[in-house]
Amino acid sequence: MRRYLPYVIVTFVALATFGSGFVLYRARRAALPPEAKGGPASGIHVRGKAGALVTIEEFGDFQCPPCSIMSIVLAKLEEEYGARLRVIFHHFPLAVHAHAREAAFAAEAAGMQGRFWEMHDLLYKEQADWSKAPNVPALFQSYAGTLKLDLDRFKKDLANPELAARVDADQKLGASRGVTSTPTLFVNTLLLPPSELNPAGLHKAIEAALPEKRKP
Repeated sequence: MRRYLPYVIVTFVALATFGSGFVLYRARRAALPPEAKGGPASGIHVRGKAGALVTIEEFGDFQCPPCSIMSIVLAKLEEEYGARLRVIFHHFPLAVHAHAREAAFAAEAAGMQGRFWEMHDLLYKEQADWSKAPNVPALFQSYAGTLKLDLDRFKKDLANPELAARVDADQKLGASRGVTSTPTLFVNTLLLPPSELNPAGLHKAIEAALPEKRKP
């Protein structure tokens, strides 16, 4: 039981904080068929070893509160499973979030300097601040400064059409796999049902996907 306690605490606090908003996201996901499958797991933004036994693909939105919660859960799972797990992040900014696409560009611009995951983590950590800020670009630039990025290059890269193309490509990939809301997760290309989008459900899915845990 102690093994799952950190996950339980995170989920309880998150649900209490976001309440009805979290329910709305889950309800929107109900249209996705549990048996939905994706193609081979691949992507530009990968954290973990290529030879990992289990791959989690996430289609996420930096302004989505449940995605912020999920980032914490996934980080704990990466820590627990080590080299056996890798995570792939795909952009899926929702139209209902005014600054989600800007945030995706900020992460990509940081990625041009090799700091995508650092900006990914920072955007989720500071989500409550920048999502309601009057000057979002200025905050993103301050985050770039915090990460010791070249600010002139960061600003220039934000306007790079290649970054927009990457975000658009991720969204098209998600749409082709039935993604309509965030977070959407695939474990070894199998869609994780809405009811399993929690620490215990993810842990169960990972354990089931590990070769040594499968029954002959």
